[in-house]
Amino acid sequence: MNNILGTITTAMVIDKNQTNLFAQKEGVTFKVLDEEVSAFDIGDVIEGFCYINKKDEYVLMTKIPSIYEGVYDWGEVVEVQRELGVFVDVGWTEKDLAVSLDDLPVFTNVWPRKGDRLFLTVRTDQKNRMWGQLAQIDDVIQKATEGHSEMHNENIEGTVISSLKAGSYLYLDNDCVGFVHPNERDREPRLGEAVSGRVIGVREDGVLYVSLLPRAYEALDDDAAMIFTLLKRSSNHRIPYHDKSDPEDIKEYFGISKGQFKRAVGRLMKQRLVLQDKDGTYLTKDGLEREL
Repeated sequence: MNNILGTITTAMVIDKNQTNLFAQKEGVTFKVLDEEVSAFDIGDVIEGFCYINKKDEYVLMTKIPSIYEGVYDWGEVVEVQRELGVFVDVGWTEKDLAVSLDDLPVFTNVWPRKGDRLFLTVRTDQKNRMWGQLAQIDDVIQKATEGHSEMHNENIEGTVISSLKAGSYLYLDNDCVGFVHPNERDREPRLGEAVSGRVIGVREDGVLYVSLLPRAYEALDDDAAMIFTLLKRSSNHRIPYHDKSDPEDIKEYFGISKGQFKRAVGRLMKQRLVLQDKDGTYLTKDGLEREL
């Protein structure tokens, strides 16, 4: 029986009443959904997706869903049970699909939450139980659009589809796959979480390296961002001010105190964006490469 559960199949109409239509396949009777009873006669053949609903009824849904055996799509997490896994709305009438805890990350803090999305298909075990099966990252990469170097520094949005010790894989809105190294995030995103970031490179197989960290200017406070902007817009990427400059000169030029100036420059130096010499403050190579 489990060879047809979760699949698209045909069945023969064997009975009907005023409200319900029933069809049979391999000796099993299915309740037919989404069809007008009067449109069919006994003996007609009908096509649909077969599964077992929450009431343990065998159901044939003639409105073909986007997720069935071997076919992947997005489903929304509707419930989380720590002792079992998560339940996903995949568009089946009276049935949410369970993803076993065995297929979820080891640490529950990166499990999906209600409202997150998972990219999955369905599998049926030997006991006719239907489970959500997450997409394997190698298969997704093969079918995804390859990234290219011209995408460098582009803003991206995507959803986490795989959470590994080595990092997180994303399916991006541009149909590419992204990879986030642990060094390029301030926390580990959840499986199924929607994230935004930027492209920082491209792998040989077309996977985009993605950073979820803010750009340099976004990570700076107002004073540091102001100084960084002035340096970027300066013709020689220098300003004639440093830690030894006169406080009044700093106040007149920047509108901030010398103490504020020193703290702001210190933050920029900590991020390796600027250096100082006897003539003032200037952008480093990293600072020159960072976008405003």
